[in-house]
Amino acid sequence: MKSLYKITLIFGLMILVASCHNDANPNYQYFPNMYEAVSAETYATAPVDVFKNGNEAQLPAAGSINRGFEPFDYANTPEGYALAKANLISPLTVEEKNSEKGKELYEIYCISCHGGSGDGNGKLVEREKFLGVPNYKDREITEGSIFYVETYGLNAMGSHANQMSTHERWLVADYVLKLKAQ
Repeated sequence: MKSLYKITLIFGLMILVASCHNDANPNYQYFPNMYEAVSAETYATAPVDVFKNGNEAQLPAAGSINRGFEPFDYANTPEGYALAKANLISPLTVEEKNSEKGKELYEIYCISCHGGSGDGNGKLVEREKFLGVPNYKDREITEGSIFYVETYGLNAMGSHANQMSTHERWLVADYVLKLKAQ
């Protein structure tokens, strides 16, 4: 008798659960915008109410700077280079200077042109893709001038400010001075 009650109870629960399902009127949706996204057509014009005053894009607020942007006080001019060469010093402490990390970054970004020992005979110079890459030992360079050139670029060398953070550029500058001293 008890098993008949159990079977009846289970059967009744199954009917109750099955009767709640209705394909025409689905249950409540949590976060309905995840299920029914409003998609935009490629290259379609946006509705006027999406952007302020009907503009296609918003301008940043006056005086704002990009997240993570660190201002550099030296202008991208020959005078700025001379000032950086004379006055700019590394903010890294002795503990923060990491020769291994500087060497690793140098081998990623610099070795193809400047060579492993800083003699200006990297693979691209050997293959005559670039000519006139300087030897560090022949140049009068300081950590400030190296950092400046990494930040802005000079002559055929482009800027590495997008590839390396400020800290990483200082590590490479420190490593280049060690190459020059060898």
